[in-house]
Amino acid sequence: MSMGAYDEKEHERREEKTRVDGDFAEERSEYRGRVTYDSGESTEALLDQFRTIKDE
Repeated sequence: MSMGAYDEKEHERREEKTRVDGDFAEERSEYRGRVTYDSGESTEALLDQFRTIKDE
């Protein structure tokens, strides 16, 4: 088979391989809870730490 020739079986194989089932989007999960974070240091302290790491 030459380069660029149409191969129907290969086309069908790829089409089957990339088929997507869209039923999963019908129900959305509901998450309950709380997100917390500790910013810790000030912005300047974090920038100083970044510069120190970057210089190493």
